[in-house]
Amino acid sequence: MKCQDYSNSKYCGRLQSKKQNIFLSLLMILLEAIFRQNTFGQTEGKRYVLSLVVMPHLGIIICTNARKKGVAMIAKTPLHASHVALGAKMVDFHGWEMPLHYGSQLEEHHSVRQHAGMFDVSHMTIVDVLGAGGRQFLRKLLTNDVDLLEHTGRALYSCMCNEHGGIIDDLIAYQRASDNYRIVLNSATRARDLAWIRSKSEGFAVGLQERNELAMLAVQGPEAIAKTMSLLTPAQTDAVSTLTNFECVDIDSWFFARTGYTGEDGLEIILPKEEITRLWSSLLEAGVKPCGLAARDTLRLEAGMLLYGQDMDESTTPLESGLEWTVKWQPEERDFIGMGALLSQKQQGVKRKFVGLILQDKGVMRSGQRVIVEGHADGVITSGTYSPTLAKSIALARVPAKTGEQVMVDIRGKLIPAKVVKPRFVKRGQIL
Repeated sequence: MKCQDYSNSKYCGRLQSKKQNIFLSLLMILLEAIFRQNTFGQTEGKRYVLSLVVMPHLGIIICTNARKKGVAMIAKTPLHASHVALGAKMVDFHGWEMPLHYGSQLEEHHSVRQHAGMFDVSHMTIVDVLGAGGRQFLRKLLTNDVDLLEHTGRALYSCMCNEHGGIIDDLIAYQRASDNYRIVLNSATRARDLAWIRSKSEGFAVGLQERNELAMLAVQGPEAIAKTMSLLTPAQTDAVSTLTNFECVDIDSWFFARTGYTGEDGLEIILPKEEITRLWSSLLEAGVKPCGLAARDTLRLEAGMLLYGQDMDESTTPLESGLEWTVKWQPEERDFIGMGALLSQKQQGVKRKFVGLILQDKGVMRSGQRVIVEGHADGVITSGTYSPTLAKSIALARVPAKTGEQVMVDIRGKLIPAKVVKPRFVKRGQIL
């Protein structure tokens, strides 16, 4: 059983066939019961903790929390006790103990597509960019142009690249005032991102403030906004009711944005840590289903949303990641970081493109599998899963620019045909 990444868990494997599911799943469940909260192995006097997650209907085994016990405290969000009380399967996610699921990631997935679900995303890094030079600084830092934000309360998605055009991170920038912007970064890249941003802020009249005192909750799905608004104060309700896609508002120390990572309508709410548990409990009583990392991964993949560190990183550019739409070439004098390298790549012709794949036979595509184009293993799957909405395996892949409409995918030595499509499979609950 070969280990590979799944939702950024430490290690994972794949069951080889349905016949092995029953025996191997029972074995792993037994091992989990034996080893949970116990130690194994001795390396330089350090003990390790083992936890296994078995999802037999998806053919997945995940080994999580394989880390040195006592070496570093794992971080916990303000909702940690709430997750445990609901029976969540907790995993180590980039140093944060986060819920993988609350019993059924499939039910959680469908709840978001059909009704409403909520995600604890308090592990995300929130940074406020303050000062008169904030706009010019972000125009230099990001591939997208905050000058396109027509007024306060607007937001945009962007890449943040190095001088070679490689993607350091992707983020959303929110304009809260003419001298006040908020950016939300990935937790896995926090230290590197902050160091990069601080180093590039020199020479600008700008201050950077990481908001560790805040927490973040994403409420997503066709019923998400209505259910959330039913719990808000009259002032908050009035403010939220006017929001359109990629708009935001500050009201009563809470920050609301009509953004998300699921392909559904919804809100991302940033608020003081001490207030998030009350909101979580109220949403739970209102029928909003708690959802974990597993559902978040299948939802974002169906929506064609990239995961940093898996679908893109510093070795890839926006142009070969399906993100050229986030690169604003005009005006030329803006000269954002990486502009020269990206412009050169565009002029020479991008050799790789980012596509979606739909498997045409039984099997599940996974990250790292080779994509065979005209007899050559020239492509690679960056993210793959079983899609609960399509009831088929789907994937995101990077392939040669001239790839046609059909390819083969190497799944454990067996070549299975796949259809090449645009890298987005579902929008607002509808299959594209």
